[in-house]
Amino acid sequence: MSSPLKIYEFYDLSSHNTMGVSAKARFFTEVNTVDAHRKALEFVQENELPVLILGGGSNILFVKDFPGLVIHQNSKGIELVAENDEQVEVTVAAGENWHQLVQFCVNKGWGGIENLSLIPGNVGAAPIQNIGAYGVELESVFSSLEALYIKTGEIRTFSKDECAFGYRDSIFKKELKGEVIIISVNLILQKNQQVQLSYKALSDYLEKNRINNPGIKEVSEAVIAIRQSKLPDPNEIGNTGSFFKNPVIPVSLFDDLKQKYPDIPAYPVSGEQVKVPAGWLIEKAGWKGKREGEVGMHAKQALVLVNYGKATGQDLWEFANKVKRSVHQQFDIDLTPEVNIIS
Repeated sequence: MSSPLKIYEFYDLSSHNTMGVSAKARFFTEVNTVDAHRKALEFVQENELPVLILGGGSNILFVKDFPGLVIHQNSKGIELVAENDEQVEVTVAAGENWHQLVQFCVNKGWGGIENLSLIPGNVGAAPIQNIGAYGVELESVFSSLEALYIKTGEIRTFSKDECAFGYRDSIFKKELKGEVIIISVNLILQKNQQVQLSYKALSDYLEKNRINNPGIKEVSEAVIAIRQSKLPDPNEIGNTGSFFKNPVIPVSLFDDLKQKYPDIPAYPVSGEQVKVPAGWLIEKAGWKGKREGEVGMHAKQALVLVNYGKATGQDLWEFANKVKRSVHQQFDIDLTPEVNIIS
């Protein structure tokens, strides 16, 4: 017999978001089974409430309190579902911590996600963002996922193509935003992984530390060291990691900017577009390490918006928009938040 759903009212979410913002949910519940998900959704429909799915809280900014039901997803499980001499397929519950999954796979000798070490958040959020770092994106190892439709309670499997992955993007941020809850994710990992070292910061680190012929363990350790040297620990200072996406701009605009800023970096996306690091733009506009009251951009990484302790979500959002306006004014480039803004 399934246990009854515990629902809390006026629940403080400050410990459920890495920005450390004090916001309240009108209702809050924690689920770890499909049955519990469905009970929570019945409560939503009976009371005609908006719903928010919350995992690790590392990719969200609460500008205001949430007026509906926050469902904290806490399902666990990593299951080996297929294996041959070359690769394995694993099914991972949405509530698993992403970095812990990476470490589990690295320790098993299963390669493909070692470059994604130390990315905060849970597995269920990974496909929504198509998370990526150091030259690798989730889609390179993704097989399929199971999702629960919020309105009907139906479970459906989505193939890689159906997820419509893009740069920090997927169908779950567009047509299906707010329509489904990701329950589990299937990944295909390699037993003899060819490590991906195309990202300059990573290859430079390995060379500097005289790590020749690195395997997945060495790559994971290098990524962790690089991230820890640049990014603040959310347990020490409130942040969501990279706050803005790296903008993709027309080559024509980049060529114009190159005349004025010869050192502007870019990475080709297509024949007509390049990706420019948002951190470089923010730093060049004078915001790196800048602080106003309890809010600022981090001193070591201009892309990280930080809460020095008592900032409200509104404070943080207003500061982020100042940065955005400044970058647009100087470069004619629009920055887009990578995090989910609840306003």
